[in-house]
Amino acid sequence: MSSDKTRTERINTPVEVLGSTKSKIREYAEAIILALILALFIRTFVIQAFKIPSPSMVPTLLVGDHILVNKFLFGFKTPFSDHKIMALRGPKRGDVIVFKYPRDKKLDFIKRCVGVGGETVEVRDKQVFINGEPITFPQAIFLDEGSLLTGRDTFGPVTVPEGKVFVMGDNRDNSNDSRFWGFVDLADVKGKAIVIYWSWDKSRTWPRFARIGDILD
Repeated sequence: MSSDKTRTERINTPVEVLGSTKSKIREYAEAIILALILALFIRTFVIQAFKIPSPSMVPTLLVGDHILVNKFLFGFKTPFSDHKIMALRGPKRGDVIVFKYPRDKKLDFIKRCVGVGGETVEVRDKQVFINGEPITFPQAIFLDEGSLLTGRDTFGPVTVPEGKVFVMGDNRDNSNDSRFWGFVDLADVKGKAIVIYWSWDKSRTWPRFARIGDILD
């Protein structure tokens, strides 16, 4: 009787261990797959990270800043169309937005929204006018005060078509923006920049700790 019991235990034990190992592997695999799906969903529809490669948004954004962009705010494009659904609102004047560059939609640009559909935008001697009224953007800087260039410092007036926005960089004298290549389609706006989560100063090979956590406005 004892011999039969011992034989049974020897047969059953490896099966039980193997079953437990398979169960653990399955649990880990399911957890990893779920995490990947969740990360993909968040990146596609909610929040996406971007790195700033150029100085066109200085001083708001510096080269080496890493930002998070709210993609949920402006809604999502439906498949095979430019129509957006579930938008909480559209871009408004002052928003820092990420969008597909109109001349090469494989590239992402970031600028400040200056004018929206139906508004008339004009620049006179570096001063922005909206519908004939001077508008001040406190974030804007001018590093080339000694000269006035047509197209850069004197522009328009132009009326922004419905379904589009007019954008400019905060570094007004060093920004490739709507003054040079026109309007941005709302369908190509990816989201609103909300916060700097990391910043790396390449010239000093050191993080800019003071910028981490800065809310963008």
